Amino acid sequence: MSQMFNPPHPGETLKEDVLPALGLTVTEAAVQLGISRVQFSRVINGRAPISPDLALRLEQWIPSTPADVWLKMQTSYDLWQARRAGAPKVAPANRLPEAA
Repeated sequence: MSQMFNPPHPGETLKEDVLPALGLTVTEAAVQLGISRVQFSRVINGRAPISPDLALRLEQWIPSTPADVWLKMQTSYDLWQARRAGAPKVAPANRLPEAA
């Protein structure tokens, strides 16, 4: 499977696609999701991740998008950011000799 170059933060999808399609403000969406406006604002502005709890809330809120899709988007974003920052240098595992 090929890896996406510079995947967007999943909050960007919520901000640019979902909220306009539903005609909702950040406050209205946060109320419907049962989270604070501040928490939702942090997510849609890319300053906080989609947590498993939020992914489950989004799954119920938008049934056509399962929780694992939101989490995979977050993981892709996080992994790309970590690679861009520089992967840690770790030597390959060495197999231990078998006991005699």
